[in-house]
Amino acid sequence: MMTVHEVLAAIEDLLPVLRERAQDTEDARRVPAESIKALQEIGFFKLLQPARYGGLETDPATFYSAVALIASACGSTGWVASVLGVPPWNVALFDVRAQDDVWGGDTDTRICSSYALTGTATAVDGGYRLSGRWGFASGCDHATWALVGARVVENGAAVDSGTFLVPLGDYTIEDVWDSVGLRGTGSNDLLADNVFVPAHRVLGSAAVAACVTPGQAVNDGPLYRIPFGSIHTSAITAPIIGMARGAYAAHLEHQRDRVRVALPGDATKETGFTGTPFKDDLAALVRIAEAASEIDAAWLQLTHNIGALYARAEAGQPISPIDRLRVRRDQVRGTERAIFAVDRLFENSGGRALRAGTAIQRFWRDAHAGRAHAANDPERAYRMFGAAALTQSSPTPPGSARPEPTDEEQRR
Repeated sequence: MMTVHEVLAAIEDLLPVLRERAQDTEDARRVPAESIKALQEIGFFKLLQPARYGGLETDPATFYSAVALIASACGSTGWVASVLGVPPWNVALFDVRAQDDVWGGDTDTRICSSYALTGTATAVDGGYRLSGRWGFASGCDHATWALVGARVVENGAAVDSGTFLVPLGDYTIEDVWDSVGLRGTGSNDLLADNVFVPAHRVLGSAAVAACVTPGQAVNDGPLYRIPFGSIHTSAITAPIIGMARGAYAAHLEHQRDRVRVALPGDATKETGFTGTPFKDDLAALVRIAEAASEIDAAWLQLTHNIGALYARAEAGQPISPIDRLRVRRDQVRGTERAIFAVDRLFENSGGRALRAGTAIQRFWRDAHAGRAHAANDPERAYRMFGAAALTQSSPTPPGSARPEPTDEEQRR
């Protein structure tokens, strides 16, 4: 099995192929099986999988680094890699019997997800009867299990909710994905009609919110003590930042030899009558710098915050509500920063960037499609953080958040 460093190096080697396939991925409306197979063979999908099932069980920031690399070559492939890469972490929180159901026969089993509570379940002997339709299940054509959200209903009223783990065959896929951005993600609908789900394949929302789950009995590492709301939402922003990086690289390549066409009112003897090379266009250079700074800031905030949570989990320290909200605050801010950067680059690229098949317009569309994800609702995240900050008895100043030193660190 590859080490984490070997996986990252192998992803770097794979980028030219993914970049070359980007247009074919978009045209096919799904990631090619060859790309998924390549990511599987280099161990990408094992990054967040438990070690007891052959996984690498690495820290989240490393996983996000891998995702951003992939997305910098192809936005759709990066998005699918992220949303197929997180479910192994989620399944690790389930009862060990559910984990055995998924990985007992094949540790390379892939799981897709659609967490919105659009399904309904009723309790029956030994489990639940589940029905529903779940949208936006990115990469579902490459998975044989699905994690879906549902409300538990009793006498017509919702009494509980949770995530239900179901195998292909108990659900079907309806091909509905035809979008302006992230066209290659195959984010189709999943349908289930009155299928039985045993109780051990259900993870209650309350357990997830409390960060105390059945799977921690066998997966007790720090990775599995980080809140779902931090892991999953950051996995939505990471590929968007990767797309911004891809747009940045494509923009620089596009601009190097480009000359801004002179309009009649602009032409002077000083500037020349053929226009200004972009390398001499001060406004263009400023936009490049602004975009680069926003991309760097987005990435630093995302990885710093998730790294702080992982450090707390490693030290056995509690993760407070304000810790979680800080992650959410900067996760949505990271998406905003990435979108700002992509917009500045796109508006700086001229009319030729509009042509079908160019990387810049594809990254622009993909990033904006990712922005539409429910995890990227900035006002809600900001409002929750602001309310919590005002009610703290001992507020933590911005920039000072860090885990308390361990006993070993104190001895040093």
